[in-house]
This record gives sequence, structure tokens and C-alpha cells, in this order.
Amino acid sequence: MVEITGVTKRSPAWKANIKKHDKLISINGFEIEDVLDYMFYSAENKVIVKVLRNDENLTFDISKSEYDDLGLEFESFLMDKKRTCHNKCVFCFIDQMPPNMRETLYFKDDDARLSFLQGNYVTLTNLNQKDIDRIIKMKLNINVSVHTTNPELRCKMMNNRFAGEKLKYLKQMTNAGLKLNCQLVLCPNLNDGEELERTLSDLGELMPNISSIAGVPVGLSKFRDGLYPLESFTKEGAGKVIDTMKKYQDIFLEKYGSRTVFPSDEFFLTAERELPTAEYYEDYPQFENGVGMLRSLIDEFDDALELADEPNELRKVSIATGYAPYTTIQSLVNKATSRWNNLKCNIYPIRNDFFGEKIIVTGLITAQDLIKQLTGKDLGDELLLSKSMLKSNEDIFLDDITVEEVEKALNIKVRKIDNDGFALLDGILGIEI
Repeated sequence: MVEITGVTKRSPAWKANIKKHDKLISINGFEIEDVLDYMFYSAENKVIVKVLRNDENLTFDISKSEYDDLGLEFESFLMDKKRTCHNKCVFCFIDQMPPNMRETLYFKDDDARLSFLQGNYVTLTNLNQKDIDRIIKMKLNINVSVHTTNPELRCKMMNNRFAGEKLKYLKQMTNAGLKLNCQLVLCPNLNDGEELERTLSDLGELMPNISSIAGVPVGLSKFRDGLYPLESFTKEGAGKVIDTMKKYQDIFLEKYGSRTVFPSDEFFLTAERELPTAEYYEDYPQFENGVGMLRSLIDEFDDALELADEPNELRKVSIATGYAPYTTIQSLVNKATSRWNNLKCNIYPIRNDFFGEKIIVTGLITAQDLIKQLTGKDLGDELLLSKSMLKSNEDIFLDDITVEEVEKALNIKVRKIDNDGFALLDGILGIEI
């Protein structure tokens, strides 16, 4: 049973006289344990809700529009605790975090419910057959961190003796018609090379219900004492990953009409290869894994530039970014400043002293690195920062320093911008949305 902490006014449940502090027992005869049960069994237009109120069982027959929410509220979004990761992966970035950061940054999520609801990736290692049966019954398309289809290697990489046998769930879910997105965190001399070939070949046998596969390079911070010895990809190694994926892209495109497998942007940057065109990325199925982000940014910026008007007065701003997208952003800014003489924009690549210089993405830049490296620089009238540096929906950086504190330290107004080309140009031009 789950306690009801509130009932939305004028909702079907409110009209039926279900009350706060009632305990939800079942919907249409099915016991409710979490949000998935609640959403799945309450989707009908006629539902029978059983609750416990002051030791008395009550039953409510409710009619509503199909898929309309009943209006019940619970203490947490999931209606119970998040499921944590049972692995200790050799590449886990959380294990590479320094001490004394906020507690939430050390939480290892591995919850299939959040995979369906919010797009998180899960390893399947904390699921059992009952969980998979429920996923299949509810037709939940989820995202899976596969990394390798070699059972022994998967156990080694995840430091979990059950990691290999859980691969059987991939076949069960795809055989049932579920559509899965897969992720491969690639580590040099572990799951690249021949092992990557094996993984892509094995996943190819599950198509077309493997919707997409992303290959992302391992991220290595300076806090790796006592951890498995790993190296970053070299230019040559990154190029080999791109070439291996290209081989299977051609196979999948001919057989299924989709490239399906994509290397992240970082591989192209490390290999010093030109970014592919938008056509290559199809409908950007792995955008959140950094696949096609830079191409999308370039194309959006170019479109925005065609529509934009010249600034009415001199506009002088600065942008701080990670080393990974620096060259791309500089090229975009050059297009704008060469078009308008009254626009000045300085780009500052930020070295990641906090996590280590091998971390080159913008989203892991801390406020202290910004303050240290930008102090004394010509920042113009505003400093543009990507929202990816900040905690979701909050003005706080990874090191718990706020945007306001950065503004005071640098004596500059900070403008937070979304990760798209239109927002970037709007920020450069000072356009308010």
C-alpha cells in the first residue's frame, strides 16, 4: 500500500471523495506498488479504486477519460525509493568524484522506471525475471547500458558476476516487440576493437527492435587512485572506433534502412575528423549522449543567423566553454562577428583543473575554474554560460557555487543559455525571449 499525500482539486479522485492520507491498495484489482503500476492500471476510462481509510477498506467506481490522471498525489514521484546501481563499473564517473561534494552527486541510479519515464540508461543487473515480465506486459521501451555483449567481459567491466547473464533480457524484450536504445561506454583495450565488432554484430541480430546504439568514450578524471587502469582514446584509437561503426552503419542501413549505431561527437573531435552532416544523424536518436550535438548546433546557428537582424548598438560579450566544443563555437562566433562590425565576442576555453585536464566537456566545468581562469579577462557586458554547467532547474554549479556568486566574483552579468544554435545567437545578440 502507498499513502496518498494529496488529491488534486476537481480531479476524478477528488470528485469520488478519495482523501489525503488514504492508503492506495489496488486499481482494477491490481496491487499498486509504484508509479508504473499506478499509470498503467489507471489508464482505463473506468477504474475501481480500493483504499484503506482508518482501518476500513473503501471501494470507489470512477469514470474518466481514457489516460486522464486520477489526480492522486504521493510523497515521491516514483511512489517509493529509487533503485540504486549494484555495479562498480571500471569506468564509472561517480567513483572518480572528489570527496565532500553534495550527496546527490554520489547517487548511482539504475532504475528501469526512470529509464521509461525520463530516458535514463540502466544496466539490467538489478532486475529479475518478474521485473522484465512487467516491462514487457506494460510495453515499456527503455534505454540500456550494454557496453559489451561478451558475458565474461561485461562481468569484468561492471564488477558484477551477474552482469553477463542479464544480457538474456535484451533478447526477451526485443522478441516481445519493445524498442530499446543502447549505450556503449568504450574503453581503450577493453571493449573496443574486436570486442566492439562482436557487440555490434550481436546487437544487429536483435534488430530492428534495437532502435539506436551510441558509442561514447570513457571519461577519466584525476581522481582515479586505486581504480582500474584506463587510458583515454588517442587520435588513432578514436578513428578506429569511427571506422568500425561505419562498417556496421553500412550493414544496418542496407538491411534495416537506418544506420542505428553512432559514435559521439567526442570521437570525431579526438580523431580530428570533420563532423558528419545532419543526414548522417537521421533523427538524432542519441542526442542526449552527445551524438550530433555539435552538428545540430552548427545548423541551428546558421539558420538563426539568416533570420537575425543586426544589433542596434555595440554589443560586447564573452563565452566560456569546454575544450571539446571550443573550435566549433569559435567558428560560429566568427560568422556572426564578420557579418556585423558592431558585435564583439571573446571565447574562453576553460581548462578543467577541478576534475583534471582529460575532462573537456562543457557540462563538467565548475564555478571555481571559471572564476580562476576568467578573472582579469575582457568579458564585455555579459558572460554566456551553457545551462549544462548547472544543476537541473537550479542556478548552482557542480561545486555548489551559485551563478550569483560567480557574477560577484567576476563583476559580470551571467546569461544562461540552452544548448541550441538559436539560443546561442540570441545570447550573443542580447535578445530576450
